[in-house]
Amino acid sequence: MCNLYAVRKSAAEVAAYFRAANPVLSNAGEEIYPGAPGLVVREQEGVRVMQSMVWGFPLRLKTMKPEAKPKPVNNIADLNKGMWVGLARKPEWRCLIPLTAFAEAEGEKGSKTRTWFTVKGQPTFAWAGLWRDSVEWGPVYSGVMTECNEAIRPVHDRMPVLLHADEYDRWLRGSFDDLIAFQERCFPDDLIEMTRTDELWVKRKIAQSDVMAAS
Repeated sequence: MCNLYAVRKSAAEVAAYFRAANPVLSNAGEEIYPGAPGLVVREQEGVRVMQSMVWGFPLRLKTMKPEAKPKPVNNIADLNKGMWVGLARKPEWRCLIPLTAFAEAEGEKGSKTRTWFTVKGQPTFAWAGLWRDSVEWGPVYSGVMTECNEAIRPVHDRMPVLLHADEYDRWLRGSFDDLIAFQERCFPDDLIEMTRTDELWVKRKIAQSDVMAAS
């Protein structure tokens, strides 16, 4: 499960890399957490556009109190199931999630640290995602997950579905079978670089005002 990633590039740099028409301004920080704003790239009338959205589809469980805030579902385990399959079949609900690194927690409970992963030779790269409009938070997005490769296995058994630059159009416009093929493949081990740190795995609390600002 991925619960933290970073975008250490300006909106203009991200827009230029993805050939997006509008380098939008956003209150998203360099480090993105579930329930917080982040930038995505999607297609609108055949043109790539950037948009600020909330990371995570709002989910309200039956056991939750009426006044409780929804939980953000920020990872997609299986495109064939649940609320994902209908969106995945329609290109208008697909998106690219720009990032420069993603992190996993490593170590003993209570003292876990951040271990960061990047793609070799790619200062910016893309995580395959889906998006939709929500009543609670406005536009929201979630990232597709897959079984990890051997480079990530020492830390976690899952990883984001990462896309090569020449695969972006296929994710955005391809068939549903294309999407399933991306989720089922193994991303090359030799393209993953791992950086262990002594930074504690501390989740920043997200203010409701930050969430609404992405709408």
